[in-house]
Amino acid sequence: MQHPFDDDAGTYNGEKKERDENGRRAITRNVLDFFILPSRGRVVAFVSRCPCVGVKRDPVTFSTRKPNVMKQRTSPSRSSSGETSTTGATRPYDSAQSLADILEVATKEFADKGLSGARVDEIAALTRASKRMIYYHFGSKEALYLAVLERAFQAQATSEDALLLDDLTPDEALRKLVGFSYDYHQEHVSFVRLVMSENERRGELFAQGDFIGRLNLSVKDRLRSVYEAGVAAGTFRSGINPVDLRMSIAALCFYPVSNRHTFSLLFNHDMQSPAAVQARRDSVIDMVMRFVLAL
Repeated sequence: MQHPFDDDAGTYNGEKKERDENGRRAITRNVLDFFILPSRGRVVAFVSRCPCVGVKRDPVTFSTRKPNVMKQRTSPSRSSSGETSTTGATRPYDSAQSLADILEVATKEFADKGLSGARVDEIAALTRASKRMIYYHFGSKEALYLAVLERAFQAQATSEDALLLDDLTPDEALRKLVGFSYDYHQEHVSFVRLVMSENERRGELFAQGDFIGRLNLSVKDRLRSVYEAGVAAGTFRSGINPVDLRMSIAALCFYPVSNRHTFSLLFNHDMQSPAAVQARRDSVIDMVMRFVLAL
């Protein structure tokens, strides 16, 4: 398969290839790709694998004439007198931070413009990474988009994990879970837009994510355990499918964000005022509890 940057750096089809262009020489090999940067006097190697897309490469630098850093940055240092100096301090390239920056910017771009509307050029322009670097880490725009989806869903699951529901009674745990879900959607509009965008695509790329099984299991088990504990205690009525209950909670929390603009205009109702947000939160929790509580 030909690399998307063939015009700049040769092909990446497993063949060793050398090419000179504007003083830059590219040498390609199967797993280890070296780029010699004449102006910096360094050889930069990109190696390895990414769990979500299979092509993440962590930059490693091999010094030829200068210190072993990809990019030197001047960072402020404070003297004993409290004055800040920007001379002499350098910071090496941080691969993990670079990936986090890319994913943060990409999340906003994909949420605002969707997969087809977002441009890797714009994402690169808003980060410290070049367009070439983004393709090294992710391989394609579709793979970057899938990584953004995984990050978004994983972030929600991780936040839900931190609720410590096992320490609460079943009714307290369910109230806390519903309130969390409502708050999370309100505070993470990009998550809502990403979900809307991927549903417009009928989940084509989402279906390719190997993270779905892991998230599905943890999300289902969490609500199921709360519900079953409530039934066993006589607090909740029996016969409710936990997956159906999860869908009802998601719908009640998702709609106030996804449809806030059209609904507000249609009914002349400000859905984003603090009072309206709190009132709707209380109403959603009340509806869910009335649905599950035993008579």
